[in-house]
Amino acid sequence: MGEISERSAVRRLCDRLGFGPAPGELDAGFEATLARRLSTAADAATTPPPVLTPPQPTKAPRKGAKQKGADENGADQDKTAADRAAKKAANKARAAQEAKLIGWWLDRMVASDRATERLTWFWHGHFATSNQKVRSAPLMLAQNQTFRTHARGSFTDLAQALVVDAAMIRWLDGNDNREGSPNENLAREFLELFTLGIGHYSEVDVFEGARALTGWTVRRTSAKAVFVPARHDSGDKTILGKSGEFGAKEFVDLALAKPESAEFVIGRLWFRLVSSTPPSAETVRRLVAAYGSKRDIGAVLKAMVAEAAFRDSASALVKQPVEWAVGLMRALGIQPAKLDDKTRVMLLAALRGMGQLPLRPPSVGGWPSGASWLTTSAGVTRLRLAQLLARKAELGQLQKSSARVDGVRVLLGVDAWSSRTKDALAGLTDPAQLTAVAACAPEYVVSG
Repeated sequence: MGEISERSAVRRLCDRLGFGPAPGELDAGFEATLARRLSTAADAATTPPPVLTPPQPTKAPRKGAKQKGADENGADQDKTAADRAAKKAANKARAAQEAKLIGWWLDRMVASDRATERLTWFWHGHFATSNQKVRSAPLMLAQNQTFRTHARGSFTDLAQALVVDAAMIRWLDGNDNREGSPNENLAREFLELFTLGIGHYSEVDVFEGARALTGWTVRRTSAKAVFVPARHDSGDKTILGKSGEFGAKEFVDLALAKPESAEFVIGRLWFRLVSSTPPSAETVRRLVAAYGSKRDIGAVLKAMVAEAAFRDSASALVKQPVEWAVGLMRALGIQPAKLDDKTRVMLLAALRGMGQLPLRPPSVGGWPSGASWLTTSAGVTRLRLAQLLARKAELGQLQKSSARVDGVRVLLGVDAWSSRTKDALAGLTDPAQLTAVAACAPEYVVSG
């Protein structure tokens, strides 16, 4: 296709290693923007995490307990009603804590100008875990902080932490994995989706890997997983051609030692952050060299943006709903935490309506990519959310009719409008409606 301009490359950098440019950020230049994105200095997103505690359901009366004057049938009915009320209260408390956690994370995404937060989001999709099954915002927060801690560090450290992560264990049935009765879910997904990919392991490796992971358990009141020796299979295992008394750590080390692992992890990063077209063999060799024996994620990111493909006009990616919404809020100067309660509820409902609510991936495979987000129903929801957010923004600079269409282009950080988009925007006089429609134009929805 061709190489994009320097300014377009800066915008792409802001999209791929962040959630879009903040006002004025496109004027900084590529190298300065890259340095800021990869900086280890304090981030703008420093809001402390919310305090979350496991909801405590109301205790129902003991079976057979009766109020004065009540018969046994009446006592049972009272207990049933109390059970329903307690369950409803617990579910409501869990939902409130989940919404609080999502709101906090969205606020960090909007405020952050570092690649760390963007990578935290990436790893959430890679090691996809859903609170629909975990049912614990505190455990999901702990996992989220693990992603953030290791986001740009060593993939070894990240993988070691995730294989014994409490939310992950609950999500992939690790509590059912014990000596004599191994549950293969976590071992299988760890090999297939997290570290190696299909075709680079056998069913024997899955079974033996499950044995290695026995013993790690999440108790109902625990904030993290604990190792219970009595549940662990300490016998010899043969995994990926090696034999020994392996546990969870050795299982991870064996998987990552396979040469296919580096290419798999790098390929996943490339697909989401650079291009849907796989890298050439020469590019893969350069990226694997950058990854190195330390499995350095940050070094790979720097190497990726230095590749010619990063500046190729063909390397356009459709923004996922969360990336699109967060980028729009950054452009409009909107902080989710400062929105009123009703608007925050509507924001989360819109993300759910577009098919991508944080903490709720559809499966262990994570969310789809590309044109799968460009459905008619998602487009309608996208426009409604854009209208909602635009009405909350200060758009006085778009009042002048002579510069309105170009003004919204600059506001959103778009390089140029197509003739078709320009004609569609030209007839809009209300700044909020103009901004909403512009935010749904292909030039903004696609990170070109």
